[in-house]
Amino acid sequence: MNDLVVVGASLAGLRAVEAARAAGFGGRITLIGAEPHLPYDRPPLSKQFLDEVAAGADEPSTVFHDEAHFVDELGVTLRLGEAATALDPAGRRVILGADTVPYDAVVIATGAHARTLPAGRGLAGVHALRTVDDAHSVRRAMDTAERVVVIGAGFIGSEVAASARKRGLPVTIVEALATPLVRAVGPELGLAIAQLHAKHGTDLRCGAGVERLLGEEKVTGVRLTDGTELPADLVVVGVGADPATGWLEGAGLTLDNGVVCDEYLCAAPGVYAAGDVARWHNPLFGRLQRLEHWTSAAGQGEAAARNALDPENAKPYLTVPYFWSDWYDSKIQFVGIPDADETRVVDGDVTADRRWIALYRQGDRIVGALAVNGQADIMKYRRLISERASWQDGLDLAERRRRSLAAKSAEAVGSATRS
Repeated sequence: MNDLVVVGASLAGLRAVEAARAAGFGGRITLIGAEPHLPYDRPPLSKQFLDEVAAGADEPSTVFHDEAHFVDELGVTLRLGEAATALDPAGRRVILGADTVPYDAVVIATGAHARTLPAGRGLAGVHALRTVDDAHSVRRAMDTAERVVVIGAGFIGSEVAASARKRGLPVTIVEALATPLVRAVGPELGLAIAQLHAKHGTDLRCGAGVERLLGEEKVTGVRLTDGTELPADLVVVGVGADPATGWLEGAGLTLDNGVVCDEYLCAAPGVYAAGDVARWHNPLFGRLQRLEHWTSAAGQGEAAARNALDPENAKPYLTVPYFWSDWYDSKIQFVGIPDADETRVVDGDVTADRRWIALYRQGDRIVGALAVNGQADIMKYRRLISERASWQDGLDLAERRRRSLAAKSAEAVGSATRS
Protein backbone atom coordinates (compact mmCIF):
# COMPACT_ATOMS: atom_id res chain seq x y z
CA MET A 1 0.00 0.00 0.00
CA ASN A 2 1.41 3.35 -1.08
CA ASP A 3 -1.32 5.98 -0.77
CA LEU A 4 -3.61 6.74 2.16
CA VAL A 5 -6.01 9.62 1.65
CA VAL A 6 -7.98 11.15 4.52
CA VAL A 7 -10.90 13.35 3.48
CA GLY A 8 -11.79 15.75 6.28
CA ALA A 9 -9.29 17.86 8.24
CA SER A 10 -11.24 17.15 11.42
CA LEU A 11 -10.38 15.56 14.76
CA ALA A 12 -11.14 12.16 13.22
CA GLY A 13 -8.97 13.04 10.22
CA LEU A 14 -6.11 14.16 12.44
CA ARG A 15 -6.24 10.99 14.53
CA ALA A 16 -6.33 8.87 11.36
CA VAL A 17 -3.17 10.51 10.05
CA GLU A 18 -1.38 10.18 13.38
CA ALA A 19 -2.44 6.55 13.81
CA ALA A 20 -1.19 5.65 10.33
CA ARG A 21 2.28 6.98 11.08
CA ALA A 22 2.27 5.43 14.56
CA ALA A 23 1.48 2.07 12.93
CA GLY A 24 4.62 2.40 10.81
CA PHE A 25 2.99 3.35 7.50
CA GLY A 26 5.70 4.87 5.34
CA GLY A 27 3.69 5.67 2.23
CA ARG A 28 2.11 8.91 1.09
CA ILE A 29 -0.62 10.47 3.22
CA THR A 30 -2.82 13.22 1.84
CA LEU A 31 -5.15 15.16 4.14
CA ILE A 32 -7.95 16.98 2.33
CA GLY A 33 -10.05 19.64 4.06
CA ALA A 34 -12.85 21.84 2.73
CA GLU A 35 -12.00 24.56 5.24
CA PRO A 36 -8.74 26.50 4.88
CA HIS A 37 -7.86 25.82 8.52
CA LEU A 38 -5.62 23.20 10.05
CA PRO A 39 -7.53 20.65 12.16
CA TYR A 40 -9.00 22.33 15.23
CA ASP A 41 -10.88 21.40 18.38
CA ARG A 42 -14.64 21.96 18.09
CA PRO A 43 -16.03 21.60 21.66
CA PRO A 44 -14.51 24.89 22.91
CA LEU A 45 -16.22 26.80 20.09
CA SER A 46 -19.56 26.77 21.90
CA LYS A 47 -18.01 27.02 25.37
CA GLN A 48 -15.07 29.15 26.56
CA PHE A 49 -14.33 30.49 23.06
CA LEU A 50 -17.47 32.62 23.35
CA ASP A 51 -16.79 33.88 26.85
CA GLU A 52 -15.96 37.53 27.27
CA VAL A 53 -12.25 38.31 27.73
CA ALA A 54 -10.32 41.38 28.79
CA ALA A 55 -10.01 44.11 26.19
CA GLY A 56 -7.00 43.58 23.94
CA ALA A 57 -6.63 39.88 24.78
CA ASP A 58 -6.14 37.46 21.93
CA GLU A 59 -8.93 35.11 20.98
CA PRO A 60 -8.19 31.57 22.21
CA SER A 61 -6.72 29.22 19.62
CA THR A 62 -8.35 25.84 19.07
CA VAL A 63 -5.82 24.49 16.51
CA PHE A 64 -4.37 21.13 17.57
CA HIS A 65 -0.97 21.48 15.86
CA ASP A 66 0.87 23.90 13.61
CA GLU A 67 1.61 23.16 9.97
CA ALA A 68 5.12 21.91 10.75
CA HIS A 69 3.64 19.03 12.75
CA PHE A 70 1.82 17.75 9.67
CA VAL A 71 4.40 18.50 7.00
CA ASP A 72 7.72 17.99 8.78
CA GLU A 73 6.89 15.52 11.55
CA LEU A 74 4.16 13.43 9.92
CA GLY A 75 5.11 13.91 6.28
CA VAL A 76 1.55 14.73 5.23
CA THR A 77 0.53 16.49 2.04
CA LEU A 78 -2.07 19.09 3.01
CA ARG A 79 -4.87 19.99 0.62
CA LEU A 80 -6.75 22.55 2.71
CA GLY A 81 -9.48 24.80 1.39
CA GLU A 82 -10.31 22.19 -1.26
CA ALA A 83 -13.61 20.35 -0.94
CA ALA A 84 -13.87 16.80 -2.21
CA THR A 85 -16.61 16.70 -4.84
CA ALA A 86 -16.87 12.97 -5.52
CA LEU A 87 -15.48 9.56 -4.71
CA ASP A 88 -14.65 6.91 -7.31
CA PRO A 89 -14.25 3.61 -5.43
CA ALA A 90 -13.80 1.59 -8.64
CA GLY A 91 -10.93 3.79 -9.80
CA ARG A 92 -9.78 4.43 -6.22
CA ARG A 93 -9.79 8.21 -6.65
CA VAL A 94 -10.96 11.20 -4.63
CA ILE A 95 -12.16 13.92 -6.97
CA LEU A 96 -11.52 17.58 -6.18
CA GLY A 97 -13.29 19.48 -8.91
CA ALA A 98 -11.04 19.12 -11.95
CA ASP A 99 -8.30 17.40 -9.95
CA THR A 100 -8.05 13.84 -8.63
CA VAL A 101 -6.10 12.21 -5.79
CA PRO A 102 -5.43 8.46 -6.10
CA TYR A 103 -5.64 6.19 -3.08
CA ASP A 104 -5.10 2.62 -2.02
CA ALA A 105 -7.22 3.27 1.06
CA VAL A 106 -9.35 6.27 2.00
CA VAL A 107 -10.76 7.40 5.35
CA ILE A 108 -13.85 9.60 5.09
CA ALA A 109 -13.94 12.06 7.99
CA THR A 110 -15.96 14.95 6.57
CA GLY A 111 -18.08 15.44 9.69
CA ALA A 112 -21.45 17.16 9.56
CA HIS A 113 -23.04 20.44 8.49
CA ALA A 114 -25.10 22.60 10.83
CA ARG A 115 -28.77 22.79 9.93
CA THR A 116 -30.06 26.26 9.21
CA LEU A 117 -33.42 28.00 9.04
CA PRO A 118 -34.39 28.98 5.48
CA ALA A 119 -36.11 32.09 6.83
CA GLY A 120 -32.86 33.40 8.27
CA ARG A 121 -30.68 33.20 5.18
CA GLY A 122 -29.11 36.50 4.27
CA LEU A 123 -30.35 38.21 7.43
CA ALA A 124 -27.57 39.83 9.45
CA GLY A 125 -27.42 38.80 13.08
CA VAL A 126 -28.48 35.19 12.42
CA HIS A 127 -25.79 32.58 12.96
CA ALA A 128 -25.24 28.85 13.09
CA LEU A 129 -22.37 27.49 15.15
CA ARG A 130 -20.37 24.62 13.72
CA THR A 131 -17.05 25.90 12.40
CA VAL A 132 -14.34 28.12 13.82
CA ASP A 133 -15.44 30.86 11.42
CA ASP A 134 -18.97 30.55 12.85
CA ALA A 135 -17.56 30.88 16.35
CA HIS A 136 -15.64 34.04 15.44
CA SER A 137 -18.84 35.55 14.02
CA VAL A 138 -20.94 34.67 17.08
CA ARG A 139 -18.25 35.93 19.44
CA ARG A 140 -18.06 39.29 17.66
CA ALA A 141 -21.85 39.53 17.61
CA MET A 142 -22.03 38.92 21.36
CA ASP A 143 -19.67 41.83 21.93
CA THR A 144 -22.38 44.26 20.78
CA ALA A 145 -25.59 42.27 21.28
CA GLU A 146 -28.33 43.52 23.60
CA ARG A 147 -30.76 40.58 23.47
CA VAL A 148 -30.12 36.99 22.35
CA VAL A 149 -32.50 34.29 21.15
CA VAL A 150 -31.19 30.76 20.76
CA ILE A 151 -33.26 28.40 18.62
CA GLY A 152 -32.82 24.84 19.85
CA ALA A 153 -32.30 23.68 23.44
CA GLY A 154 -29.76 21.00 22.63
CA PHE A 155 -26.25 21.02 23.99
CA ILE A 156 -24.79 23.50 21.49
CA GLY A 157 -27.67 25.94 21.95
CA SER A 158 -27.55 25.60 25.72
CA GLU A 159 -23.80 26.22 25.81
CA VAL A 160 -24.23 29.34 23.70
CA ALA A 161 -26.96 30.52 26.05
CA ALA A 162 -24.73 29.91 29.06
CA SER A 163 -21.91 31.94 27.51
CA ALA A 164 -24.29 34.80 26.72
CA ARG A 165 -25.59 34.78 30.31
CA LYS A 166 -22.00 34.94 31.58
CA ARG A 167 -21.74 38.21 29.71
CA GLY A 168 -24.92 39.42 31.39
CA LEU A 169 -27.03 39.30 28.24
CA PRO A 170 -30.75 38.48 28.42
CA VAL A 171 -31.29 35.14 26.67
CA THR A 172 -34.35 33.22 25.51
CA ILE A 173 -34.08 29.64 24.25
CA VAL A 174 -36.83 28.42 21.91
CA GLU A 175 -37.33 24.65 21.67
CA ALA A 176 -39.87 23.09 19.34
CA LEU A 177 -40.18 19.88 21.38
CA ALA A 178 -42.22 19.81 24.56
CA THR A 179 -39.23 18.37 26.40
CA PRO A 180 -35.61 19.31 25.68
CA LEU A 181 -32.81 16.80 25.15
CA VAL A 182 -35.16 13.83 24.64
CA ARG A 183 -32.89 12.13 22.11
CA ALA A 184 -29.76 12.73 24.16
CA VAL A 185 -30.80 11.77 27.69
CA GLY A 186 -34.51 10.90 27.61
CA PRO A 187 -37.58 12.98 28.57
CA GLU A 188 -37.51 12.88 32.39
CA LEU A 189 -33.84 13.70 32.77
CA GLY A 190 -33.94 16.19 29.92
CA LEU A 191 -36.40 18.21 31.99
CA ALA A 192 -34.17 17.84 35.05
CA ILE A 193 -31.11 19.21 33.24
CA ALA A 194 -33.14 22.03 31.71
CA GLN A 195 -33.79 23.38 35.21
CA LEU A 196 -30.25 24.78 35.07
CA HIS A 197 -31.49 27.42 32.64
CA ALA A 198 -34.11 28.78 35.02
CA LYS A 199 -31.60 28.81 37.88
CA HIS A 200 -29.33 31.09 35.84
CA GLY A 201 -31.96 33.45 34.50
CA THR A 202 -32.34 32.00 31.01
CA ASP A 203 -35.88 31.98 29.63
CA LEU A 204 -36.59 28.52 28.16
CA ARG A 205 -39.69 28.19 25.96
CA CYS A 206 -40.53 24.58 25.05
CA GLY A 207 -43.18 23.38 22.63
CA ALA A 208 -42.75 26.58 20.65
CA GLY A 209 -42.01 26.57 16.93
CA VAL A 210 -40.48 29.43 14.96
CA GLU A 211 -42.87 30.97 12.45
CA ARG A 212 -40.44 33.53 11.04
CA LEU A 213 -37.52 35.78 11.81
CA LEU A 214 -38.27 39.48 11.90
CA GLY A 215 -36.29 42.26 10.30
CA GLU A 216 -35.41 43.61 6.87
CA GLU A 217 -31.62 43.44 6.52
CA LYS A 218 -30.78 42.70 10.16
CA VAL A 219 -32.72 40.50 12.53
CA THR A 220 -34.88 42.32 15.05
CA GLY A 221 -36.82 39.45 16.56
CA VAL A 222 -38.35 36.00 16.33
CA ARG A 223 -42.06 35.29 15.87
CA LEU A 224 -43.22 31.99 17.35
CA THR A 225 -46.05 29.83 16.05
CA ASP A 226 -48.22 30.88 19.00
CA GLY A 227 -47.93 34.52 17.89
CA THR A 228 -45.38 35.56 20.52
CA GLU A 229 -42.70 37.95 19.28
CA LEU A 230 -39.30 37.88 20.95
CA PRO A 231 -37.04 40.90 20.34
CA ALA A 232 -33.47 39.98 19.41
CA ASP A 233 -30.47 41.47 17.68
CA LEU A 234 -28.59 38.15 17.79
CA VAL A 235 -30.16 34.80 16.89
CA VAL A 236 -28.12 31.62 17.12
CA VAL A 237 -29.59 28.55 15.42
CA GLY A 238 -28.72 25.27 17.11
CA VAL A 239 -31.12 22.74 15.59
CA GLY A 240 -28.73 19.89 14.94
CA ALA A 241 -26.43 18.79 12.14
CA ASP A 242 -26.57 16.54 9.10
CA PRO A 243 -23.70 14.26 8.05
CA ALA A 244 -21.65 15.68 5.18
CA THR A 245 -22.36 12.98 2.59
CA GLY A 246 -23.60 15.01 -0.38
CA TRP A 247 -20.29 14.63 -2.21
CA LEU A 248 -20.63 10.84 -1.97
CA GLU A 249 -23.86 10.58 -3.95
CA GLY A 250 -23.36 8.13 -6.81
CA ALA A 251 -20.29 6.49 -5.26
CA GLY A 252 -22.13 3.24 -4.56
CA LEU A 253 -21.87 3.54 -0.78
CA THR A 254 -24.84 3.06 1.53
CA LEU A 255 -25.82 6.54 2.73
CA ASP A 256 -28.43 6.59 5.47
CA ASN A 257 -27.94 9.22 8.17
CA GLY A 258 -24.24 8.96 7.44
CA VAL A 259 -21.90 6.57 5.68
CA VAL A 260 -23.08 3.13 6.75
CA CYS A 261 -20.18 0.92 7.84
CA ASP A 262 -19.64 -2.48 9.40
CA GLU A 263 -18.08 -3.02 12.82
CA TYR A 264 -14.64 -2.37 11.29
CA LEU A 265 -15.72 1.09 10.07
CA CYS A 266 -15.51 -0.23 6.50
CA ALA A 267 -18.06 1.06 3.99
CA ALA A 268 -16.65 -0.63 0.88
CA PRO A 269 -13.33 -2.26 -0.12
CA GLY A 270 -10.63 0.28 0.70
CA VAL A 271 -13.19 2.82 2.00
CA TYR A 272 -13.53 3.57 5.71
CA ALA A 273 -15.33 6.29 7.66
CA ALA A 274 -14.86 7.93 11.03
CA GLY A 275 -16.35 10.67 13.18
CA ASP A 276 -19.67 12.47 12.77
CA VAL A 277 -20.14 11.17 9.22
CA ALA A 278 -19.83 7.48 10.12
CA ARG A 279 -22.81 5.30 11.01
CA TRP A 280 -21.31 2.01 12.04
CA HIS A 281 -22.36 -1.21 13.72
CA ASN A 282 -21.34 -0.97 17.39
CA PRO A 283 -20.98 -4.57 18.61
CA LEU A 284 -21.29 -3.50 22.24
CA PHE A 285 -24.95 -2.58 21.76
CA GLY A 286 -25.67 -4.57 18.60
CA ARG A 287 -26.91 -1.57 16.61
CA LEU A 288 -25.98 1.04 14.06
CA GLN A 289 -24.92 4.29 15.69
CA ARG A 290 -23.79 7.70 14.48
CA LEU A 291 -22.16 9.75 17.22
CA GLU A 292 -21.31 13.44 17.21
CA HIS A 293 -18.97 13.10 20.17
CA TRP A 294 -15.34 14.16 20.58
CA THR A 295 -14.17 10.87 22.06
CA SER A 296 -15.85 8.81 19.35
CA ALA A 297 -14.35 10.91 16.56
CA ALA A 298 -10.86 10.48 18.02
CA GLY A 299 -11.21 6.74 18.58
CA GLN A 300 -12.84 6.06 15.22
CA GLY A 301 -10.18 8.02 13.34
CA GLU A 302 -7.46 5.87 14.86
CA ALA A 303 -9.35 2.60 14.33
CA ALA A 304 -10.35 3.39 10.74
CA ALA A 305 -6.76 4.17 9.75
CA ARG A 306 -5.38 1.01 11.35
CA ASN A 307 -8.04 -1.17 9.73
CA ALA A 308 -7.63 0.53 6.37
CA LEU A 309 -3.88 -0.15 6.37
CA ASP A 310 -4.18 -3.77 7.53
CA PRO A 311 -7.66 -5.05 6.63
CA GLU A 312 -6.63 -8.68 7.09
CA ASN A 313 -6.10 -8.00 10.80
CA ALA A 314 -8.89 -5.47 11.27
CA LYS A 315 -10.38 -5.13 14.72
CA PRO A 316 -14.00 -4.18 15.47
CA TYR A 317 -14.54 -0.72 16.87
CA LEU A 318 -16.77 -0.94 19.91
CA THR A 319 -17.24 1.82 22.43
CA VAL A 320 -19.41 3.18 25.19
CA PRO A 321 -20.47 6.59 23.85
CA TYR A 322 -19.39 9.49 26.05
CA PHE A 323 -20.08 13.19 25.84
CA TRP A 324 -19.90 16.18 28.11
CA SER A 325 -21.34 19.67 28.09
CA ASP A 326 -20.59 22.76 30.21
CA TRP A 327 -23.55 24.90 31.23
CA TYR A 328 -23.01 27.87 33.52
CA ASP A 329 -21.06 26.45 36.48
CA SER A 330 -22.09 22.83 35.92
CA LYS A 331 -20.59 19.94 33.95
CA ILE A 332 -23.00 17.45 32.39
CA GLN A 333 -21.62 14.05 31.40
CA PHE A 334 -23.32 11.07 29.80
CA VAL A 335 -22.09 7.57 29.00
CA GLY A 336 -23.89 4.79 27.14
CA ILE A 337 -27.25 5.01 25.39
CA PRO A 338 -30.46 6.75 26.54
CA ASP A 339 -32.86 4.06 25.27
CA ALA A 340 -34.02 2.56 28.54
CA ASP A 341 -36.82 0.67 30.23
CA GLU A 342 -36.11 2.62 33.42
CA THR A 343 -34.14 5.62 34.59
CA ARG A 344 -33.34 6.08 38.24
CA VAL A 345 -31.65 8.87 40.15
CA VAL A 346 -29.22 6.99 42.40
CA ASP A 347 -27.41 9.89 44.04
CA GLY A 348 -28.51 13.43 44.85
CA ASP A 349 -31.74 15.30 44.22
CA VAL A 350 -32.36 16.78 40.77
CA THR A 351 -34.44 19.61 42.23
CA ALA A 352 -32.15 20.62 45.08
CA ASP A 353 -28.55 19.48 44.62
CA ARG A 354 -25.77 20.70 42.35
CA ARG A 355 -24.52 17.13 42.05
CA TRP A 356 -26.68 14.18 41.03
CA ILE A 357 -26.36 10.92 39.11
CA ALA A 358 -28.92 8.82 37.24
CA LEU A 359 -28.64 5.35 35.74
CA TYR A 360 -30.38 3.80 32.71
CA ARG A 361 -31.63 0.19 32.62
CA GLN A 362 -32.43 -1.91 29.56
CA GLY A 363 -33.62 -5.36 30.53
CA ASP A 364 -31.33 -6.49 33.32
CA ARG A 365 -28.35 -4.52 32.04
CA ILE A 366 -27.04 -1.04 32.88
CA VAL A 367 -26.75 0.81 29.56
CA GLY A 368 -26.30 4.44 30.53
CA ALA A 369 -25.36 6.94 33.21
CA LEU A 370 -25.90 10.68 33.47
CA ALA A 371 -23.95 12.84 35.89
CA VAL A 372 -24.31 16.50 36.74
CA ASN A 373 -21.14 17.61 38.53
CA GLY A 374 -20.24 13.98 39.08
CA GLN A 375 -16.84 13.91 37.41
CA ALA A 376 -15.38 11.49 39.94
CA ASP A 377 -18.04 8.87 39.20
CA ILE A 378 -18.98 8.86 35.53
CA MET A 379 -16.07 6.82 34.18
CA LYS A 380 -16.69 4.11 36.76
CA TYR A 381 -20.13 3.62 35.24
CA ARG A 382 -18.68 3.71 31.73
CA ARG A 383 -16.43 0.79 32.66
CA LEU A 384 -19.41 -1.17 33.98
CA ILE A 385 -21.33 -0.57 30.76
CA SER A 386 -18.35 -1.69 28.67
CA GLU A 387 -18.28 -4.92 30.68
CA ARG A 388 -21.99 -5.50 29.94
CA ALA A 389 -22.63 -5.39 33.69
CA SER A 390 -26.01 -6.05 35.23
CA TRP A 391 -28.42 -3.43 36.54
CA GLN A 392 -27.74 -4.65 40.06
CA ASP A 393 -24.01 -4.09 39.51
CA GLY A 394 -24.81 -0.48 38.69
CA LEU A 395 -26.98 -0.04 41.78
CA ASP A 396 -24.30 -1.65 43.95
CA LEU A 397 -21.66 0.75 42.63
CA ALA A 398 -23.97 3.68 43.33
CA GLU A 399 -24.45 2.51 46.92
CA ARG A 400 -20.69 2.13 47.45
CA ARG A 401 -20.08 5.60 46.05
CA ARG A 402 -22.75 7.13 48.29
CA ARG A 403 -21.22 5.51 51.38
CA SER A 404 -17.72 6.59 50.41
CA LEU A 405 -18.76 10.19 49.87
CA ALA A 406 -20.76 10.23 53.11
CA ALA A 407 -17.74 8.92 55.02
CA LYS A 408 -15.47 11.55 53.48
CA SER A 409 -17.98 14.27 54.31
CA ALA A 410 -18.26 13.10 57.93
CA GLU A 411 -14.49 12.98 58.22
CA ALA A 412 -14.18 16.51 56.86
CA VAL A 413 -16.78 17.79 59.32
CA GLY A 414 -15.02 16.03 62.21
CA SER A 415 -11.66 17.43 61.19
CA ALA A 416 -13.09 20.95 61.00
CA THR A 417 -14.69 20.55 64.44
CA ARG A 418 -11.44 19.35 66.03
CA SER A 419 -9.50 22.22 64.55
